[in-house]
Amino acid sequence: MAPPSFVVRPGVLRPSRHAADAVAPVRPRHWQRQLIQLLRARLVGAAPAGHDVLVHAGPGAGKTLGALLAFAALQREGRLDRFLVFCHRTAIAGQWQQAAARLGLGLLPWDPGCRPDDHAWDGLLISYQSVGRSLVPLQRDLPALGLGRWLAIADEVHHLGLDPEEPEAASWGPAFSGLTAAAPLRLGLTGTPFRADNLAFSAARRETVREGSTVLERIVPDLSVEPRQLIATGDVRPLEFRFQDGWVDHGRPDRPGALHTSSLSQEERESWRARNLRRAIRLGDGSGIALQVLLRARHRLERLRAGHPGAGGLVVARDIAHARGISRLLAEQGDRVHLVHSQDARAPARLAAFRAGEADWLVSVDMCAEGFDAPRLRVVAYLTTVVTRSRFLQAITRAVRIDAARAGLEGVPREPSSVFAPADPLLIGHARSWALSEPYRIRSGPAPASQGGGNGGAAVPPLEAMAARVGAMIRVGGPELPFFLADRV
Repeated sequence: MAPPSFVVRPGVLRPSRHAADAVAPVRPRHWQRQLIQLLRARLVGAAPAGHDVLVHAGPGAGKTLGALLAFAALQREGRLDRFLVFCHRTAIAGQWQQAAARLGLGLLPWDPGCRPDDHAWDGLLISYQSVGRSLVPLQRDLPALGLGRWLAIADEVHHLGLDPEEPEAASWGPAFSGLTAAAPLRLGLTGTPFRADNLAFSAARRETVREGSTVLERIVPDLSVEPRQLIATGDVRPLEFRFQDGWVDHGRPDRPGALHTSSLSQEERESWRARNLRRAIRLGDGSGIALQVLLRARHRLERLRAGHPGAGGLVVARDIAHARGISRLLAEQGDRVHLVHSQDARAPARLAAFRAGEADWLVSVDMCAEGFDAPRLRVVAYLTTVVTRSRFLQAITRAVRIDAARAGLEGVPREPSSVFAPADPLLIGHARSWALSEPYRIRSGPAPASQGGGNGGAAVPPLEAMAARVGAMIRVGGPELPFFLADRV
């Protein structure tokens, strides 16, 4: 059995400049050592490659710890003095502070007008909201802090969009770019190095390339850590996908010639594909596709619990009404369910309770993407009309993490987590390439229209009420499924 590539060796201490006199050293993973070398080369050499470094690494790769390990190494070498972390969620800010404390680094939240004691801090935390809302105080405070040679870190940097047609537009991207222009290094971290609107983003170098007779710009990560690499070393779980196919009816059956039937997985007309998915996620639709997705996801979770008693599941819902219907359905089957959405002030407490094992299922409306970390999560049911690659990958990769306790019980590669969804052609395409990193092409122009659709208030039938004509499950294979999954049912 190959050992995990990430090991903390207790009992060996290194000095710290802060109150915690000593901390256990961390042995970096292979890609984290590469990051240290890459940043050192950018600092030492002339700057033909610029001062922007983009790292693409998915959940479980160790982006936060990798960036802090790199800073700590370069600080010890006298090449950097301070660092600033920019992030977009409070939960993520807490993770940064915990990781920094683990390395003996002082990381403090930025407080307008306050200057921390020089010996109490190595870095500051600043939210993207603060960058946009308090740009003038930041422009005043940062030069007075004595940053010296500093590293700017942008967490989930794809949120910092840049519009070439409106370069001075009031948004996080231009504000961040202006604030950090003087930093010797800017490190962008992302698990999804692209945007649905195909805009460029900050802290990422652009390359001009020719494809046939077309000249275009693209962004290519300076360091890419693909999920298949992490799967091979046992750092994350593989994913296996099962898509529920079926026939979707449109129109009225009581009117001759008014009823049209479309295959969910084979539909090539975009307007019909979108309509199919809107119908397929409805719990009360006659096709039974959504109910089959939930039923199979429940059965899979029950099977997983035979070997992983604390395993939990996530359902990604379309909207609040849809999520409530799903929650009622699962609760009627005896499952413990937590519903979370952005309009509920209790959502953070429910997320924490799910992490602690107080529910079997988490039903979410846009609350469980970047920054949500629950290693017990082993099954994802994707029942929403959002089909952008970034949102799909953010949701499904919540299930790839593995905690230290389980890591000691499983071999390498790890036991897989499962994803269930309607057999929408776009989602199937995203699943086939989830473990691969591709260059991100930049284009200007208006953002594409968002995918709509809702539950329509349909009544929720019992989970057993499956239509006999429901299509078969489609199992996705490819590079994201290691050989040891080939014989799984």
